[in-house]
Amino acid sequence: MELHRTFNYEGQRIHYRDEGRENPQTLVLLHGFMQSLDVWSSFTLSYMRSIRVITIDLPGHGYSGCYGETHTMEFMAKAVHAVLEHAGVDQCVMAGHSLGGYVALAYAELYPFQLRGLCLLHSHALADTEEKKQQRLKDIEAVRQNRASYIVNFIPSLFDDSHRLTLAQEIKDLQELCLNTAEDSIIASENGMMKRPSRLHVLRNLDIPIFFIYGKNDRRIPLELGLMQAMEPKLSEVLILEGVSHMAHIEEREKVKARLLNFTTTCYF
Repeated sequence: MELHRTFNYEGQRIHYRDEGRENPQTLVLLHGFMQSLDVWSSFTLSYMRSIRVITIDLPGHGYSGCYGETHTMEFMAKAVHAVLEHAGVDQCVMAGHSLGGYVALAYAELYPFQLRGLCLLHSHALADTEEKKQQRLKDIEAVRQNRASYIVNFIPSLFDDSHRLTLAQEIKDLQELCLNTAEDSIIASENGMMKRPSRLHVLRNLDIPIFFIYGKNDRRIPLELGLMQAMEPKLSEVLILEGVSHMAHIEEREKVKARLLNFTTTCYF
């Protein structure tokens, strides 16, 4: 694969990869909290001969710059849009994991006619509850106290207990990747997630297929919540994975790869 491309957005560099540009069908992949575009490397390698695939380091993640104390979902969605305009992408299918799903929903609200399909991978459209906001404030304090310790302990909690040993190397690799995320950037994302509004109306109003992927054992998004939201769109598809927590794209990588590629190509017919 090629090296990162960069785009100057409001005084900072946004890093992205753009593979398979000769293909008319485009999939944009948005990573989760503290991660980077590198989490999608195996997807890009699998897809690049069949479709165009763009992966982006969201503001404050990977090699992309941090813009201040708060990165709202709307701000990150506008940064994604600027990258896609720069890359000459008129329409795409967009898939977002967790935080990336929140950004994708903000993108769908701002630029609905530029999406052919939307995939929410372990993500949802509700605003934070008061309980969740309090937990984020505790997490921010933990990051300020010891950023590295917070990251090292946080990452394994995203995986199902049954995968802790078999995916030990993948978990270690993800910890090392997330350790590149600076304290200010982590806090900016937490602040942005706390401030995001409900976007259930976006799910209801979109005239495109929406694909939901959930793990049965996800500790962060109960399956009942995911299924409830999957009832909102005009056209939806749901993939529920046994023995999976919050990281289906790693815990069941091959299944997710195949189903997401199928969803993308279907959105172009």
